[in-house]
Amino acid sequence: MSVTTTVEENHRKDPSSPEKEGEKRKQRWVFWERKWRRLDYFKLTASLFVHSMALLAPFYFSWSALWVTFLFYTIGGLGITVSYHRNLAHRSFKVPKWLEYLLAYCALLAIQGDPIDWVSTHRYHHQFTDSERDPHSPKEGFWFSHLLWIYDSAYLVTKCGRRTNVDDLKRQWFYRFLQKTVLFHILGLGIILFYLGGMSFVTWGMGVGAALEVHVTCLINSLCHIWGTRTWKTNDTSRNIWWLSVFSFGESWHNNHHAFESSARQGLEWWQIDISWYIVRFLEIIGLAYDVKLPTESQRRRMAIVR
Repeated sequence: MSVTTTVEENHRKDPSSPEKEGEKRKQRWVFWERKWRRLDYFKLTASLFVHSMALLAPFYFSWSALWVTFLFYTIGGLGITVSYHRNLAHRSFKVPKWLEYLLAYCALLAIQGDPIDWVSTHRYHHQFTDSERDPHSPKEGFWFSHLLWIYDSAYLVTKCGRRTNVDDLKRQWFYRFLQKTVLFHILGLGIILFYLGGMSFVTWGMGVGAALEVHVTCLINSLCHIWGTRTWKTNDTSRNIWWLSVFSFGESWHNNHHAFESSARQGLEWWQIDISWYIVRFLEIIGLAYDVKLPTESQRRRMAIVR
């Protein structure tokens, strides 16, 4: 039998960093005026590799490689949305440990970092949304919020502090193991793809597939805080973007998410496509997902914008 619980509404703003409505923050230039750390070079190298492979992909085209792109994008993307985001970052549902770890490993292969790093950053984003301490606010520039913040780890520590908000993950050997060995898993994936299909599989899988998924994820951080519609009274700039919902597996119902951050379902209306929720719901039906959190009708009434 499935167990469904309610979510908590999250419409807080960091009280220590108040901002006036409409205030513009100075854009941050990531590539100069600061010291680069080894982690920044590593992340920049990984990003350059992914995008370089994507640029080379047309020279290694094959129809089978297109299927690799689709599989890489789908498995990695759903790993990010179902595992890293809804399961680990927000604990919006629970699954057996073997399945939790399997889903997290799928997310790791999307080349967006290890679970501890990803989840910590996302929790800080919700804790300090659109304040001076938000890890990736568009108020510091569109491209900063979209991608450039990734390469400035010292700035993230200055704003948010260290990874003290993920003790639940640090206590588990599996996530500590992934954090220390993430590079070897990505290299191993590349070797397997090369063995199976040469440069065609590598460029279309780790290139096109990974690049598309990275930028769709980044659009949630950037565009979904700039453009779109608002349904709920949140004290931030979160927006819903309907046309991005299919490509993001339901993540672009971002105003919905910021209103009810612990909800396993982000496409709250029947017509709001949310593929990640369909996966979670299927797991619940077959008895693998439980404690699935959803907003109550009273919470929805309280948060709704009266038009």
